Amino acid sequence: MDLAKFPERVTIYEVGPRDGLQNEARPIPTADKVAFIDALSATGLSHIEITSFVNPKWIPQLADAAQVATSITRRPGVHYSCLVPNKKGLESALAAGMRDVAVFLSASETHNKKNVNKTIGETLIAFEDVIAPAKAAGARVRAYVSTVFGCPYEGAVDPVKVVALVKELRARGVYQVSLGDTIGVGTPLQVQSVLGQVLAVAPIEEIAVHFHDTRGTALANVLVAVGLGISTVDSALGGLGGCPYAPGASGNLATEDVVYMLHGMGIETGVDLEALVACSSRVAALVGHELPSKYLKAALGTIARQSRRVTAG
Repeated sequence: MDLAKFPERVTIYEVGPRDGLQNEARPIPTADKVAFIDALSATGLSHIEITSFVNPKWIPQLADAAQVATSITRRPGVHYSCLVPNKKGLESALAAGMRDVAVFLSASETHNKKNVNKTIGETLIAFEDVIAPAKAAGARVRAYVSTVFGCPYEGAVDPVKVVALVKELRARGVYQVSLGDTIGVGTPLQVQSVLGQVLAVAPIEEIAVHFHDTRGTALANVLVAVGLGISTVDSALGGLGGCPYAPGASGNLATEDVVYMLHGMGIETGVDLEALVACSSRVAALVGHELPSKYLKAALGTIARQSRRVTAG
């Protein structure tokens, strides 16, 4: 790892309101989602993925995408994005004022089929109704590639397939490709190898990473990615999330955890860590269960100990 390659600043791409909440069984009221996003907007985050314009039958939790998109308070300098699976989703997103959208597919055929009911080739054809029209309407388009480091159905994924998809997506005009470890099987040396192959065909600023922490390797994988010069990291407040089509996948990398690590390394994010913790505490109450974030647990433990000392005094 070349320490000289560490960026001075890393952009945190917050996916909690979309990738985090989509897996929650407990229905979250629209007003609470809006309050959640508005609170995130006040933490210094510059990129927040707020929802997905998918068929409500697929993800009932996000059936209120248009209401959320039109109700949040948009702060200057913050990019609010959403997922769009097809032409209809794009049209709905644009009508709701969205100007940052994302398309998604998997690096493994089986996961892609289960996730969007299409082959990878069919998905790329469907992108013809999304990417170019979105750009023509003045929107920026990001792309997610899932199961980059392993598939719950097929096992190992050939990096050659990942590289080919990155090249194809860039040719179609996306501004950035986020490489996802959907089931959290990636390891540091694997991440180094895959990113090395990807960065041979794509500019470093056009590649982001999206790790899940199923096996506790997410932070180590981020460290490797950032050490290679990657400067955009996806994460979810509190470690919310998972994948409904990836059995056993746990939550995303917690935003608090990665921000704490980066700040400790002297890398700027522009994010207020304490504001994140306050936001996480509210979201834990909202979803009705404890969040995985290790930094959040440590912070709450410190607060509890201080409270006991004050009471005892």
